[in-house]
Amino acid sequence: MKLTQLFTRTCVAALLAGGLAHAAMADQLDDIKKAGKVRVAIAMGTPLFSFADANLQPVGSDVETAQQLAKDLGVKLEIVSITNAARIPTLQANRADLVVADLSITPERAKVVDFSVPYAVITIIVGGPKNIPIKDYADLNGKRIGLTRATVNDTLTTQLGKGAEIVRYEDDATLITSMVTGQVEIFSSTPSNLAEMIKRAPEKNLELKFAQKDFDLGIALNQNQPRLKEWVNNWVAANMRNGKLDAIYVKYHGRHLPASVTKQ
Repeated sequence: MKLTQLFTRTCVAALLAGGLAHAAMADQLDDIKKAGKVRVAIAMGTPLFSFADANLQPVGSDVETAQQLAKDLGVKLEIVSITNAARIPTLQANRADLVVADLSITPERAKVVDFSVPYAVITIIVGGPKNIPIKDYADLNGKRIGLTRATVNDTLTTQLGKGAEIVRYEDDATLITSMVTGQVEIFSSTPSNLAEMIKRAPEKNLELKFAQKDFDLGIALNQNQPRLKEWVNNWVAANMRNGKLDAIYVKYHGRHLPASVTKQ
């Protein structure tokens, strides 16, 4: 091989290696800053977390969290409205940069997406009319129970409520409507959704039957985005220290975040 050919090939190889190294170092954080906006997927229609106000504007603890995040990142917020079932698929399809949608951190989900440190919590409950005695999963045997598809409610109730007939809905808004209109009498959801059901149908005498589990909520992002994940984790930690995330939670949920989240 001639010396000039060897030199040329060596230069080309170096350039390619340099390009690959740059691509490997590239991170979604750079893309967000370059675009001047962050696309955040939010499951609208979830009372207290994300819903439309009287002027049809998005509000709620998740909405305000996303707004604060975009502000601190120095970019505009683009809300990508989704259903609960579409939270992870939307991220994987790159239709959103982040998911702030009352998404519980679970080992199964952590296999396909990354999570920030917890920014909030959610309590999962079973509720129904006062005249139906339900104390635990065994009492769900033979009963129809409504819940939202692809949620921790779905996973827990499927695993532990073996004898129950599970009716799955695509989002919380549809689940609430089904309870209010009498399509189902028992549900697995959240205290905030129970409050909305009571507000819309007080005559049904709905109450909390038993708490299923408390879950930490994380901001989800695609895997292999170390700089974006580091920025989000640092942002959550800073806003836990300055009290902003707790204040947002109190504003909509009427209670403080637990110490397990605020003291991380």
